[in-house]
Amino acid sequence: MFYKDERLALFIDGANLYAAGKALGFDIDYKLLRQEFMRRGKLLRAFYYTALLENEEYSPIRPLVDWLHYNGYNMVTKTAKEYTDSMGRRKVKGNMDIELAVDAMELAPRLDHAVLFSGDGDFRPLVESLQRQGVRVSVVSTIRSQPPMIADDLRRQADNFIELDELRDVIGRPPREPRFEREQDTEMSES
Repeated sequence: MFYKDERLALFIDGANLYAAGKALGFDIDYKLLRQEFMRRGKLLRAFYYTALLENEEYSPIRPLVDWLHYNGYNMVTKTAKEYTDSMGRRKVKGNMDIELAVDAMELAPRLDHAVLFSGDGDFRPLVESLQRQGVRVSVVSTIRSQPPMIADDLRRQADNFIELDELRDVIGRPPREPRFEREQDTEMSES
């Protein structure tokens, strides 16, 4: 459902795509992802949305954010809010839905096709609005995880649903083992 001459943009809900890939057992290779959609049409923009923890000296997502920024992605970040819930657990809140929706609406007049990488049902009204403006919308997520990572009403609203698991061979790489496990395996094999 892609046409070579159509202008398209990617809107990537970073946390949602990461969770979907993890649920399917693979990591996303963002260089391959961008190349795949450049091949499918005229890629105007590739947006990546994520919240960052402000007060941590090292954020595990910082190297990815920097790499994406230097490799053609428009990074949209904001500071995550930390709080303690009623059970005393530390929680992080960093919703990027509004930023994604505003960017999609602003770019809509120059788009033929928007590709949303999220299964969040909160985006159904955005998809509907883009469609009313003549923009075709593909949603990339998964129904193959337990539970499915896409809201049924979002999947039904989209012009096209792309199963993330079917992109595994094109944009995926095997998940890395945690460093501790690799070191343990190395120690065991040296014994």
